[in-house]
Amino acid sequence: MSNYDYILFDLDGTLTDSGPGIMNGFEYALGKMGIEIPDRSSLRKFVGPPLGDSFEKTLGFSPEDAAKGIAFYREYYADKGVYENDVYPGVFELLDKLKASGKKMIVATTKAELMANVVMDHFGLRKYFDLMVASNNTDRKNKIDVLSFAIENGGVDIEKAVMIGDRFYDVTGASHFGIDSVGVLYGYGSRQELVDAGATYIAETVEYLSEILL
Repeated sequence: MSNYDYILFDLDGTLTDSGPGIMNGFEYALGKMGIEIPDRSSLRKFVGPPLGDSFEKTLGFSPEDAAKGIAFYREYYADKGVYENDVYPGVFELLDKLKASGKKMIVATTKAELMANVVMDHFGLRKYFDLMVASNNTDRKNKIDVLSFAIENGGVDIEKAVMIGDRFYDVTGASHFGIDSVGVLYGYGSRQELVDAGATYIAETVEYLSEILL
């Protein structure tokens, strides 16, 4: 396996299983807009993408309705959803090993900056990372924006870097900068999605991810 010095992690679906809170947030927001959810499992696809993509591209909302939906979602998520979440089994052990081996670690997420900070602090993840870059409403709206900021401000050598994530956004974002990627299957993306996006490696488990990185 390759020896990487800079390891960039997605947050939702990669470090933490944030699905329950995100899906509850979408159920709440859509309910507020008079839309019933016949199959709760259909909400899984909303774990990972930027909120704007989910409401406009996936749900087909107008920009005005998407803004309303996002506001309803955040109303629920800030109060309850952010805590309906947990660190995946094995992640703390992996981070301990990576930190001990001298790797430089960065969180690169399109989660809103305020909520990403809450998650990092609530679960005690902050101490492992040299930098945390999240989405904002100005210059970091998608994965490429987030990674660009992380690379520049984290002093990342792209030849020695890898991006870890569970959705195609993570893989294609990494590819944009010529960075290797690991698609993890314990999150919310499918094997087909990650293979089609061009992931350098596929990791079914945190244990196998550890083998790739160490």
